[in-house]
Amino acid sequence: MQTQSKIIFVLLASASLAACSNEEGKKERQAGHTASTQYKTMTLEQKQLEKEISLPGVLQPFEFVKIFPKVNGFVKDIYVDRGSKVHKGQVLLRLEAPEVEEHLSAAKLKYSEAKSVFLASEDKYERLLQTSATPGTVSAYDLNTAKAKMMADSATVQGEWANFKAQEDLYNYLTVTAPFDGIITERNIHPGALVGPGTQSIPLPMLVLQQQSKLRLSVSVPEEYSMQIHDGSTVHYHLNAVPGQDFTATISRRSGSLSDKFRSENIEIDVDNKSGKFISGMYAEVLLPASGTATAFLVPNTAVVTTTERKYVVSVKNDKAKWVDITQGNQSGDSTEVFGTLDVGDKIITNATYEIKDDQPVNSANAQSKTLAAKQVH
Repeated sequence: MQTQSKIIFVLLASASLAACSNEEGKKERQAGHTASTQYKTMTLEQKQLEKEISLPGVLQPFEFVKIFPKVNGFVKDIYVDRGSKVHKGQVLLRLEAPEVEEHLSAAKLKYSEAKSVFLASEDKYERLLQTSATPGTVSAYDLNTAKAKMMADSATVQGEWANFKAQEDLYNYLTVTAPFDGIITERNIHPGALVGPGTQSIPLPMLVLQQQSKLRLSVSVPEEYSMQIHDGSTVHYHLNAVPGQDFTATISRRSGSLSDKFRSENIEIDVDNKSGKFISGMYAEVLLPASGTATAFLVPNTAVVTTTERKYVVSVKNDKAKWVDITQGNQSGDSTEVFGTLDVGDKIITNATYEIKDDQPVNSANAQSKTLAAKQVH
């Protein structure tokens, strides 16, 4: 009996100790939870983030043309080769096509013949007109017939003249000249080659001419930054082929539309290359000034919580945490632009984590508060 009493006493003592231990653990967890809710907060202000974005670019010739033959013919003479510097109007090559020359000669003879007939009928009409001044010498029928013959011959002359000029233009196509100053960068023909429309299954240009004294630096700007780029803005760039040197220029023009394929806008920067230091096709890294968005809120990167399902910040309202879905804009250093259902004066947690639950009590009375300011871009 005494043994049973001892056992009951030991069990009661153990239960009492366990209850005390549980109560102490509960108090410790509550204290830890209270400590964990001491988050840093900030008051939102509508600010913009100015930054420079780095984008790849490529140097392109300011003017570029592939020269194809207009008429069929054989290459007679070539006066240029790869690397040749040429001037506008300079003869690059000559073709020969005997049939074109024959057609030109025939057209010239027909024009000369038609012109002679017209001059004769014109002279006849003028003589009859002078004679008709004396009443009864020339009938009205003969005068009208002579006038009609002169007008018909005049129309024939004009038609033969147009045909002659057309044949002359075709003949002139046998001489190929440079349309602008530049450098021959490609040559695909040699004397004696047959060239012309339809002479090759895969037509190649006879010559390729590029203007390289002035180049275009072409850059594709993503859609999210396209509205932040302005004409005339100063940009900095450096070329991979010219390490250690930075260059400055201004934005010359922009396309004003987004490509359907890449969702980007193409801008161009004129580059002076009279010294011939650069070569078209060089790649560049371009730093463009991005002005930011006037309606953005600027927050630390640590305030943004990203999960597989959403991206949000945690605001504090009535001492409770509220998830607010956002989208991000420009980012620079430890700050980022955010957009969402936020208002000026809202408080958000700057050291937010996914462990903070929606509607979780937050002891904002003891929270450290700060206001983040940023430059505003107009």
